Amino acid sequence: MDDTQRRLVTCFATVFPTLSPSEILGASSDSVAGWDSLAMVTLLAVIEEEFGMQFPPAEVEALLSFRAFWDYMRPRIGSQETSNTAQCSAANV
Repeated sequence: MDDTQRRLVTCFATVFPTLSPSEILGASSDSVAGWDSLAMVTLLAVIEEEFGMQFPPAEVEALLSFRAFWDYMRPRIGSQETSNTAQCSAANV
């Protein structure tokens, strides 16, 4: 797991604290009981803060799993420097 994926796992753990890192890797809106619209908005805010990016509303519909977030983000942040020092935490939301 690289640093970017680790940061994304941390963001998910902020919103879904009962999930282990291995559960987060397989998490989806169908498999996580607490993944509702409020959790989704919170998750988006936490990830946007951590990575300094914004998700276009048209893209959000498809982001229904950790894997979908990772697949969407990976090519977009691959060229970003990892100097972002923001930490995912409930205080950032």
